[in-house]
Amino acid sequence: MKIREIGRKGEKRALGDYESAALTAELRARAAPSILSKPAGTTAGRQATMAESMPGAITELLQFSFVALTSVLFLVDPIAAIPTFLAMTAGQDTRQRRRMAKRAAWTCLVVLTGFAAAGKLIFRLFGITLPAFKIAGGVILLLIGLDMLRARRSPTKETPGEAEEGAEKEDVGIIPLGIPMLAGPGSISTVMVLIGGVPDWWYAIPVFGAIVIVSLVSYWILAGADRVRRYLRETGIRILTRLMGLMLTAIAIQFMLNGLSDIGLVKAVH
Repeated sequence: MKIREIGRKGEKRALGDYESAALTAELRARAAPSILSKPAGTTAGRQATMAESMPGAITELLQFSFVALTSVLFLVDPIAAIPTFLAMTAGQDTRQRRRMAKRAAWTCLVVLTGFAAAGKLIFRLFGITLPAFKIAGGVILLLIGLDMLRARRSPTKETPGEAEEGAEKEDVGIIPLGIPMLAGPGSISTVMVLIGGVPDWWYAIPVFGAIVIVSLVSYWILAGADRVRRYLRETGIRILTRLMGLMLTAIAIQFMLNGLSDIGLVKAVH
């Protein structure tokens, strides 16, 4: 009897151990796929999210680059500076005019790059908020744009007295041609606003790229001012000035709307 009872107890223990081992193996088999699938699912989800957001980010960057290039180009406006440049360099030959154009382009590049790089520091130094500068810059751009719509040079870029004084100087490349005729208050405030509002550092690359491109274009246009004027004539220059003035006025209004939206006075419109 005792031997039978011992045998039955051994069988029960063996059966219990077998059932426990089987249950543990089943739980491990169920848990393994879920544990292994979590990292794969998370990685796939992140990759899918990045793939979905990439086209939107690229489109936004391209749009910002286009706005930066057109804004700086319309404000520097080397085409409208051709008549004044020719008047200031009337007694000089082609080589001297090219040298003046190069100095003016370098001055424009250095001034705009400097203010773009130091824009945020200037804001902090004087306690100026970006929305306030957007509104102020928009007002300046609006005044320049309205003058361009009437095909005339804005007093914010040059005055008749500055043009007359420049005609009497031998070297007009830096002042008044480089600054304020090319790199004036409007273009300086624009690059500062563009840099001050960038969400990430790589958005600053299109701004500096736009400054370089516009400076090169300004040199090419001013160096060949005689040919450009003969090709476009006075009527063509006035038409281009009016078209750029129209676009600049729209950009100025958008700057002011962005500033007012930042302080909550108007609803943001996209």
